[in-house]
Amino acid sequence: MQDGAPSHKAEETQNLIRDNVPEFIEVNISPQRDNGEWPPNLPYLNVMDYSIWSILEAEACSKPHQSIDALKKSLTKAWNNISQDVIDRAVDGFPKRLKKCIEVDGGHFENN
Repeated sequence: MQDGAPSHKAEETQNLIRDNVPEFIEVNISPQRDNGEWPPNLPYLNVMDYSIWSILEAEACSKPHQSIDALKKSLTKAWNNISQDVIDRAVDGFPKRLKKCIEVDGGHFENN
């Protein structure tokens, strides 16, 4: 799942994902940029927001850091300690989450 970040909409990114993700949802990357079928940036439709960030925050931010570099190192260490099983469960749960959002919102994905 991608949000509307410019790097996600870049033609090179779109081509890479289209070639490697079977159920990729297209986005209009024309200069008049309409997000096509993409919902807006909604935390409950972003695996990083609804699953992974809380783990990183709990691990990396449990104590104060003296510098940005120290925080970056702590986040990197926390990221490397997340098991593939945790990531797989978060990703595998996405279709169910998306379906629920469509049922509730009718597919309009309004950012309330």
